[in-house]
Amino acid sequence: MGELIALPLSGSTVLPDVRGEHRALQVTWHSGDDVFVVSTWRAGHCVASSRLTPANAAALISALSEGLARRP
Repeated sequence: MGELIALPLSGSTVLPDVRGEHRALQVTWHSGDDVFVVSTWRAGHCVASSRLTPANAAALISALSEGLARRP
């Protein structure tokens, strides 16, 4: 298993979950690996993560953008 790095990591974006309960999503760019790491945190512990290639990150951004554009 990889090294656990405490939230928040310098240079990352932390997005709190609307449900509260110390939940958050953290997004960090790792230039050495050429990936974005999207991790789910709860009460200061990483409970899941996904590594996205730049192309997959672009697809995620597109999905978020399209969803926002459809908001009433």
